[in-house]
Order: sequence, then structure tokens, then C-alpha cells
Amino acid sequence: MATPLIAAQAIADSLRPVLRQAELDREAFARPLARCVLSECRATCCHDGVVLDSAEVSVLETCWQTHRHRLQAYGIAAGDTWWERDARGRPKIATAPASAAELAEDFPAHFPKTRCVFLDAEHRCAWQRLADDLGLPSWFYKPVSCWMHPIALLPGTPPRLTLAGNPQLADDFASHTPCGESCAQGRPAKDILASELTLLGQIAGRDFVGEALD
Repeated sequence: MATPLIAAQAIADSLRPVLRQAELDREAFARPLARCVLSECRATCCHDGVVLDSAEVSVLETCWQTHRHRLQAYGIAAGDTWWERDARGRPKIATAPASAAELAEDFPAHFPKTRCVFLDAEHRCAWQRLADDLGLPSWFYKPVSCWMHPIALLPGTPPRLTLAGNPQLADDFASHTPCGESCAQGRPAKDILASELTLLGQIAGRDFVGEALD
């Protein structure tokens, strides 16, 4: 049996029909972005705990219990309280206070000075490291909204696959992360995010990379 594209199969199943109908925002994916350099951005986009679907909570809890020793060897010390609830009662990955050395030099002043509990000392995602070490697709365990960032799937008729963020809003999240901020010297988003578009296309049964080139 073929390995699933992502561990939270229920999420892939729910995304599939929406992605199949989605309109690809070619203009947005022509916007120039820069590829992340973790030693510089220090995972700014992971400063806050991402909200999780119930299927992701189940998958990550099982994985945490199964591979806890390996994850702890990465320097992860999430313990039994690796997730919490946000102000709206939704489950989210827990965060820990971040030191100045753990934050980018240009870390947005309005962001809380915290970081995801599953970041290692080199600002790498432990779930991504684990999947790579186990010979699985890199984003197999990683929450969908994490690996999709800064791609957004907006509801509508039809749904719209675009880039998150509105640079005109001072408190906008995506536009203040290096991976979502426009970069005049960068390359088109469709190139920088080709891997993400490929996986979304595999889930949907579409060729989003090819469509972005049309």
C-alpha cells in the first residue's frame, strides 16, 4: 500500500474536493518572494502555536508518544502539555517564551516573543526532521497550515488558492514573516513554493505548478 501524502488523512480527504474546485490566483503566485534562511529568520512564522484540526491532534499525540525519545534527542522538551487551547477554545500547539537569541533581528515588535515548542535549537521543525529521518515525505506529520504558509485556501464560489497576507494591514501576520513578505530581488512565488503547490496538487489530482505557468 502506498504511503499517504500526509499522516492526517482526514484533512487530505476534506481538502481534496475544495482544492479540485479552487481557482488558482496566478497574479498572487507571480509575486516575488525570497526563500527562507532559518539562520536569519529563526522561524519567525513559528513564533505562535498553530491551530490544529482534531485529526492533527490525534496524529501528533500518537506520534509524540511513539517517537518521544527521538524527538527529545532533537532537544524537544514539550512534555505532556504540548498543546493548549486558544481564546476561542481551539486546540493549538503550545509555545514557550523566546530569548533574544532565538528571535530574528527584525522580529516584528507586535508579535508575542514566543516560539513553537517543537522548534529545535537551529529553528528547525521537529516534525519535519522526524519525517525525514524516518524516510517519509518531509511534511508527513507537520500541521497542514504550517507547511502551506504563506499559501491560503480561501472559501468562496469558487474557493481561491492564493497567498495569505495583506501588506496594507499593520497587524497582518503573513506579510510580516520573511516567507510571506514580498522581496523585490526574489523569485516568483510559484517557483519558491513549487513543493507546496506540488503536494496540494497531488492531494487534489491537479497540476497547480503547471497551471501557475499558464
